[in-house]
Amino acid sequence: MSETVIIDGPAPLTGTFFAADTPRALAVLNGATGVPHRFYRHFAAWLAETQGISCLTYDYRDFGASATTHSSKVTANMLDWGLHDTQAARDWAALRAGGLPLWLMGHSLGGLMLARQSGTDAISRVITICTGPVHTTDHPWPFQATVRALWFAVGPAAYTTLGYVPGRLSGLGSDIPGPVFRQWKRWCTTRGYPAQDPNIPSAPKAAFACPVNFISMSDDTSVPPHAVARMTELYPGCQCEHRALTPQAFGLHKIGHIDVFRRKNKAVWPALIA
Repeated sequence: MSETVIIDGPAPLTGTFFAADTPRALAVLNGATGVPHRFYRHFAAWLAETQGISCLTYDYRDFGASATTHSSKVTANMLDWGLHDTQAARDWAALRAGGLPLWLMGHSLGGLMLARQSGTDAISRVITICTGPVHTTDHPWPFQATVRALWFAVGPAAYTTLGYVPGRLSGLGSDIPGPVFRQWKRWCTTRGYPAQDPNIPSAPKAAFACPVNFISMSDDTSVPPHAVARMTELYPGCQCEHRALTPQAFGLHKIGHIDVFRRKNKAVWPALIA
């Protein structure tokens, strides 16, 4: 069973709550940059219907179902999405957990800043998928050429002209607001960016007492496994484990960065929560 929900926070967020009949946990799934929350509906439904894990998915402020204005007028940046909106969603879920273990799951951007949330001692499990402090030089060629064109040519030109980066240019299929693009570019073109961006708060040591699992895909060109392995820098002192999965181990030809959550790749889903 699923229902549309409104999450109160610094900005209203629209999401979908998938309720398990007999839940054993409640998970908050924070999405990747430019990926609407409806994209995760099959995975969230699988969690609720087959794993007994109720799941909240949602869109970041002024994006997707949470949009209140045109992308060219959005003032929110990536930190608003990756830290403040993930906190609001987590707080919403915590009020409705009813004593159930609370899981945090993050896809790409959705897992970067979780250690910088407040009240992390109440979390029972953290799972990030294809999340890592990636730098431009981490991408393999020829994909790196595409990324460089986005950061240094196509993206800045679109932002300067339109105030946002259209989906057909971002490669994500969704428009990216200008302030989000600018901060995203700065993070991905600066080595050790958390320490270099004064707007990012420091992560407390051992923010989580629970297990923290970092999952990477061997064929992910956007955030390759060696970039995911750096996640310990963002989660200092935590009980971390990095697991690199290969498509072939699940009878699949390819998975990549986004498609891990597509229904055609559901063979890998049990490994994400193993």
